[in-house]
Amino acid sequence: MGNIRKQTILSSILVYIGFFIGAVNMFFYVKNGSFTQEQFGLTRIFFDFGQNMYVFASLGVLPVIYKFYPYYKDNLEEKKIDLMTWAMVASFIGFIIATLIALLFKPILVAQYQVKSPMIITYFYWMIPFALGMLLFAVMEAFCWAIQQTVITNALKETVMRAITTVFILLYYFEVVNFSQFIYLFTFLYFIIFLILLIYLIKTKQLPFALQISRVTKKFHKKMFSMQALLFGGTIITALAQTIDSFIIASFSNLGLAAVGVFGLAQYASNLIQVPMRSMQSITAGALSRAWKDKDFPEIHRIYSRSCINLLLMGIFIYGNVLLNFDASIQVFDIQENYQQAFLIICLLGIARLIDVGTGVNGIIIGTSIHWRFDFLSGVVLLAFRIPLTYFLIKYFGLIGSAFAELTAFGIYNLIRFEFLRRKYGMQPFTEKTIWAIVSGLSAFAICFLLLNNIEGWMGIILRVGVYSLCIIAAVIYGRLTPDAHQLIDKWKNKFLRK
Repeated sequence: MGNIRKQTILSSILVYIGFFIGAVNMFFYVKNGSFTQEQFGLTRIFFDFGQNMYVFASLGVLPVIYKFYPYYKDNLEEKKIDLMTWAMVASFIGFIIATLIALLFKPILVAQYQVKSPMIITYFYWMIPFALGMLLFAVMEAFCWAIQQTVITNALKETVMRAITTVFILLYYFEVVNFSQFIYLFTFLYFIIFLILLIYLIKTKQLPFALQISRVTKKFHKKMFSMQALLFGGTIITALAQTIDSFIIASFSNLGLAAVGVFGLAQYASNLIQVPMRSMQSITAGALSRAWKDKDFPEIHRIYSRSCINLLLMGIFIYGNVLLNFDASIQVFDIQENYQQAFLIICLLGIARLIDVGTGVNGIIIGTSIHWRFDFLSGVVLLAFRIPLTYFLIKYFGLIGSAFAELTAFGIYNLIRFEFLRRKYGMQPFTEKTIWAIVSGLSAFAICFLLLNNIEGWMGIILRVGVYSLCIIAAVIYGRLTPDAHQLIDKWKNKFLRK
């Protein structure tokens, strides 16, 4: 767990630097006198369209890479490992198929969005190369997960890409380029970081591209294809469930791309809660694959339990700070007034994110086990709830309906996965510390809200962040809510004493 903790902390630091840069980007997206809500909404559609297209194009190879890599590593010389070769070939074939399907369905998109969200049609063709960049980077990222080189991928995706986005935004903001030119530059974001990662792996000699079929591929190809075929459906389902909101919102004439922009701000704020989880998922994938291969169940349970309490505490820390300071931030940063309606959406999406992080890396645990087919089944349940529930609630309740739908669907989704691990392996990660973590968060929030909520401007933000953060940190340390906190403190003490 020490190596996982170290990489998680380093990756989280890099990711939070990226989110700070992302906050700067968000500021320019939503401030008065900058991008319109429709223009900002279009950038969110690019990401959602790209995610769905690249997931389809990957043909399910991403989890296969980090699931089977240990078998290649243990049985072949590195130069003979052909896993990445076939992963890339499959992905290119998938992308050609996905592109043909996208072009085939374009008339349907035109009929659906031409009047309500015309920008989607105007820039439709630029979304396709954007998705290709996403796909290429995702395949490389999955391989880095397998070889436990996750810091570089997190740095590129979460920090470097946002820094490049900042440059593009400033070019538009200072009228060096117009909006169309900004979109053309925006299209190649993932291509840039893919090329950087490719060069890094080649220079460090960590990217084998064997052209001859290896004996490991010959032995496991049936299992790999079986896993790929079933997980293909599951990953598509999950991607649709995660991105369906934007497309449904944009399709309603009373909402459109402007509402997608508001929802995009709410998603960004609530997604801050998942930053540590994203780092931990990438880092634990390789370790869990190895543990399953070695049948090291105590290690799997330990990773599961630690991930639940650690991610929950970090999520509570972030969620409370976001809610306490959202209204003040709107005023301090001169944000467009219409974005004020994002607050209630953030409240509900934040709870959904807390449920997700509070159940730890359950998805990675199932996905790397022999029961990876369950990922597909739980994904079917998620989509079965998500799409009709999202459409109905948005239709009758507007944007807040989408947040309710996400909270309900992901709550059920994580409950199903929790119960599966509990019944199948007897893994139950929650203790009384979980309850104390929630109580500590509620208490700290109540103290700050009652005593400091009326203080406006920067002073109010600084005071609320400071008091709330100190309350949570004190609860973690003195309540001994996670062993990792005291292990880190002891480590830092020893280093300081040696100096």
